[in-house]
Amino acid sequence: MKALGLYIHVPFCKSKCLYCDFCSLPRPTAEDTARYTEVICRELLSRAEDCADRTVDTVYFGGGTPTVLTGEQFTRILETVFKSYRVDGTAEITSECNPATADRALLREMRAAGFNRISVGIQSAHGHELRALGRIHSFRDAEALFEQAVSVGFSNLSADVMLGIPYQTPESFAQTLERVAKLDPTHVSAYALTVEEGTPFGRRGAEALDLPDEDTTAQMYLSMIGQLADRGFLQYEISNFAKRGYESRHNLKYWNTEEYLGFGPAAHSDFGGVRFSNAADVKRYLSEGAVEATRETLSDADRLEEYVMLQMRLARGLDLRLLSDRFGAAAGERFSRALGKYEALGFVCRREERLAFTPKGMLVSNSVLSEVLCFHR
Repeated sequence: MKALGLYIHVPFCKSKCLYCDFCSLPRPTAEDTARYTEVICRELLSRAEDCADRTVDTVYFGGGTPTVLTGEQFTRILETVFKSYRVDGTAEITSECNPATADRALLREMRAAGFNRISVGIQSAHGHELRALGRIHSFRDAEALFEQAVSVGFSNLSADVMLGIPYQTPESFAQTLERVAKLDPTHVSAYALTVEEGTPFGRRGAEALDLPDEDTTAQMYLSMIGQLADRGFLQYEISNFAKRGYESRHNLKYWNTEEYLGFGPAAHSDFGGVRFSNAADVKRYLSEGAVEATRETLSDADRLEEYVMLQMRLARGLDLRLLSDRFGAAAGERFSRALGKYEALGFVCRREERLAFTPKGMLVSNSVLSEVLCFHR
């Protein structure tokens, strides 16, 4: 049977971060979360019949902040998944978690419901950097959360950190990584800040945010790769590092262009050869349920470009043999030449039949891929 990932978007936050442009509603009421639970379960049931020939091997609750839900609400949603879909007994079942919105009691209920992985948004170990981001937790809250999660039976914990944020220096970022590593996570995600239009940061403008410059941020990134490797975290994707065997199976679905279904407002799906998404309107979702916003069937050329782009995000890179098997020998030869010319610049390395970005190349990967893909359209 074909494997399938499920993504469940929880569109609520206790407080919205200053850089966030995700679809979320701050300060939800108890009525909001109760209504959401009803609607998301109904949406899950509505798609179950389409998935009778698939086995779900990853479930991911993202947000927003999923841990604004109660343990009972988490349990009901996950029970709906288990009852309506064929779920593999070894499925990876993850929830994102803000250290300010979870405690031992909630984590115990989540573990009992079937969650086996937590992704904790730490972002920084420094209070002034967290406050500049609009985060509502402290690093001590993160330390307590890790201790509580382990005590109730979680052994697979991921930590998110950010680089290129206000007031950050190479020294403060290295200290964040060191303090995070001492929490003994199995996985670390490290994302560079992007100032998005429409956010408080976007309205203020990057020049007013006291951000480290591009060269300093690049220095942080390259130093991070070595620092995390020294702590046993292997880089497997541009922004992701894991101890051996703890790579995010759900996120690998996206990078390997495998099937997934998204539920909740603004959730995206790639299923049955069709790409579609729900409207990004929380209040409408709560009142009307899921409303489809986009639907498209990608051409073979679009699928080829997407495959190359996403595979090149992985540290292992693009397997030219698999590319040729999937899209034809001409595609393999074309992209071998196109990406191969960046070898002399030190941006790409060749390992037998694979092409992969070097650490230096990962810093300019978007520019390289844009040039390569635009040239071959």
